[in-house]
Amino acid sequence: MCMIMLKSKNKDDKNKKQCFISVPSQIITPSSLQSLLLSPKKAPKASTFKIFKNPRFYFFLIFLFGFLGMLKMWYNIDPFVPFTPNPCSSNLQQDSSVLSNGLLTFQPQSSVMTNGVLKNGLKNGGLEVKMEKSEEKIEFWKQPDGLGYRPCLDFSREYVKDSVGIMKDRSKYLVVVVSGGMNQQRNQIVDAVVIARILGAALVVPILQVNVIWGDESEFSDIFDVEHFKSVLANDVRIISSLPSTHVMSRPVEEKHTPLHVSPQWIRARYLRRMRREGVLLLRGLDSRLSKDLPSDLQKLRCKVAFHALKFAPPILDLGNKLTERIQSKGPYLALHLRMEKDVWVRTGCLPGLSQEYDEVISNERKLRPELLTSRSNMTYHDRKLAGLCPLNALDVTRLLKALGAPKNVRIFWAGGTPFGGKEALLPLTKEFPHFYNKNDLALPGELEPFANKASILAAIDYMVSENSDVFMPSHGGNMGHAIQGHRAYAGHKKTIIPNKRQMVPYFLNSSLPEAEFNRIIMDLHRDSLGQPELRTSKAGRDVTKYPIPECMRNDSSRYTSL
Repeated sequence: MCMIMLKSKNKDDKNKKQCFISVPSQIITPSSLQSLLLSPKKAPKASTFKIFKNPRFYFFLIFLFGFLGMLKMWYNIDPFVPFTPNPCSSNLQQDSSVLSNGLLTFQPQSSVMTNGVLKNGLKNGGLEVKMEKSEEKIEFWKQPDGLGYRPCLDFSREYVKDSVGIMKDRSKYLVVVVSGGMNQQRNQIVDAVVIARILGAALVVPILQVNVIWGDESEFSDIFDVEHFKSVLANDVRIISSLPSTHVMSRPVEEKHTPLHVSPQWIRARYLRRMRREGVLLLRGLDSRLSKDLPSDLQKLRCKVAFHALKFAPPILDLGNKLTERIQSKGPYLALHLRMEKDVWVRTGCLPGLSQEYDEVISNERKLRPELLTSRSNMTYHDRKLAGLCPLNALDVTRLLKALGAPKNVRIFWAGGTPFGGKEALLPLTKEFPHFYNKNDLALPGELEPFANKASILAAIDYMVSENSDVFMPSHGGNMGHAIQGHRAYAGHKKTIIPNKRQMVPYFLNSSLPEAEFNRIIMDLHRDSLGQPELRTSKAGRDVTKYPIPECMRNDSSRYTSL
């Protein structure tokens, strides 16, 4: 049983004979699809624009563009341009300000930090500019060489030709229910679009399963921009808000347990004949079900969904950009994704290392609920740590950052849930790097209140500020770290530190090693783990949304022949 929490909306359409059924929030059963999404909204009728006949309109346009041009020269404003759906057809520059999800890069503005919140400073009725001096250009902020790679989604002629028939088809519909946290849901939505393309079916806007851990009832439209999602994929997959009335009462082909890493051939053989007969396919639990090694066009489609179509909803964009502006106004900043929550320590089979008391709490919890341990239950904690399978704790992160040359005055934005042990767990970091903030510190009073108990939306805000950072580092793997790594690569290979845990842990455990020697070794271990271009095809099973080269990025310069 799967509880789906959806808002019920109805929209009359007088010009169409085919009607759509509004959707209440209720349980989806194999015999009924009456609880599936909203009807498509009716597009407004085209109206005549008499304003274009008025010469004042053109004078206004000339004045507006002239004014914007002067602002550009005076303040060096970066263009707020998202990725285009077909980047190869445009002169897209490798500019760190050009990001998807509507993320923007802001120039420094007047603001000061007060009680953990950045606020405008006023003096004598005017705005007092309180800017720190430009930070010395140090090695830590140096960006990796992108080797001339830029986004390129050049679909084949056969793909474009097949799109015509797929967009006309009205006989097959795919309904998906995605689960987990925001980043896990995001991955499943990407695969849902690709599966719809493989089957030549229309995709109903994905249904988000109520998160049983956080009690988050957010719908797709609460997190992502639905109309943007439909528009960007308009030439790839037909996206609809709800099933037509002719198919709502049909008995769907339902699949709850799709095997891992299935191929397009398996999907067609398994579902296509039954889907043609019944008209509707209902899929649940898509996490890692679709193979990571797909034909080139389908890999490009994955990138198109992940980096272009899944744009956050306007309220998330608005607040995410505000928080980015506040921390960025003081100069470059580092974003950390810390995985130090209680459930993370329990699931990974690792210990937080705060004290014997805290370690015993985790060990006892794991004994009571052994099913929470994700894998390799026969390994001891020490073996897991040596194998690089454990998250870094705050002391590990502090030592790593110092070894990599992070300045003491670095501004750090940290994303993630409440660490097990609270503020005490973060003490090594906050003592060494006092400019240490999360979204609660950066937000003004009341700004986060609309998103209370909305874990997925709060994760989306963390995602935005982290992706916009000058340097990003996750303390452990996971969906968010992998997604941001891919996004930053697609945005021009912005610096992303991937801790080489397996190789560095022995040196962390060697207390007799002099600090200078330790720092030199750690620096050497990470010279090739700073976000440089890396081929997905160098290892089987890599996700193209994490490693977008070679399918989704192209190098046009003849001087770069290989990585």
